[in-house]
Amino acid sequence: MQVRATLQDGETYAGLILGKDEADYHLILLPGEAADVSWPTAADWASSQGGALPTRRELALLFANARGNFERSWYWSSEPHETRTQLVWGQNFASGIQTIYGRPYRGHARAIRRIPIP
Repeated sequence: MQVRATLQDGETYAGLILGKDEADYHLILLPGEAADVSWPTAADWASSQGGALPTRRELALLFANARGNFERSWYWSSEPHETRTQLVWGQNFASGIQTIYGRPYRGHARAIRRIPIP
């Protein structure tokens, strides 16, 4: 299957995510961005775009392969911290680091979709 041929207007193919506990899949960055949003608002926005917030692994791939599609700012992930659930991981697209932020903190959000590999 030619994944790029299935892209909708404004979508960007970001690459392949190799499964750890799940099957491999293709990662697609959806168009649009939300800025100055808390984590709950970011998650709602991504869902309203027909996608989801990316995981930490997906954000790392987006930083590596699609950095030019992002502002030089930080973006929410879908992953709460493992032990401090009031905090959520994010990716800085200026420096490349990932760190945790409080859910009320205001940042950027992008939505992704996943295409399973048959």
